Amino acid sequence: MAGHSHAKKVRKTKETDAKKRSQIFSKMTRLIEVAVRQGGANPETNAKLKVAVETAKSYNVPMENIERAIKRASGEEGKEKLEEISFEIIGSQGVGIIVEGITENKNRALNELKQTLNRFGMKLASEGSVKWMFERKGCISCDLEKQNEEWKDKEKLEMAAIESGAEDLYWEEGNVLDIYVDPKDLDNAKKTLEERGIKIDSATLDWKPKERVEVLEKEKETYLKLFEALDETDFVQEIYSNLKI
Repeated sequence: MAGHSHAKKVRKTKETDAKKRSQIFSKMTRLIEVAVRQGGANPETNAKLKVAVETAKSYNVPMENIERAIKRASGEEGKEKLEEISFEIIGSQGVGIIVEGITENKNRALNELKQTLNRFGMKLASEGSVKWMFERKGCISCDLEKQNEEWKDKEKLEMAAIESGAEDLYWEEGNVLDIYVDPKDLDNAKKTLEERGIKIDSATLDWKPKERVEVLEKEKETYLKLFEALDETDFVQEIYSNLKI
């Protein structure tokens, strides 16, 4: 997993668990509601909402849930104060972590995060001390196993990605290709790939590490457990790190 959110992989293991699936749907609802309040209810004129809807779809959130979230955020009942927050964490051997979330109570979210980090012997870092290790990019993920026969060839898929405007490519475990593009080109690159018959798993704005840090297997397992614990926290939306998986 390069810069692509660790939350994505953690949640893929939860999709068969009804309770955990409900938590995922709740997180996606908040993501959509924040986007609507910031830029309106039309995905065609609200780029943030468009990405939020695509993200929700990638987690198999039903369209009726998505439409309900948009409607709720557009009306009076959607005036609940939701705030986007982000935190930075520095782990051992130079591993940097960015946690992004949405909450109606920042202090409560901060306390929940600290409690989780304490269990793993980690602490929050000062603002800006981690984000310099990353750059903001659009990330399009394509699962090789879901492609038709024409696009099951890795080199051919990579070439199509480059032709769509890819700045960088990274193969995750499980034969998933992460295609990194300039954030402003995310929508066009996605459309170009889809028009060629390539199936897209997700198209999101991510924090991509400038360099990846390799650690011992035992430490890697600790970080993976941390990512899972963080995602169990209701306010957490995304988890990024420069850990080489």
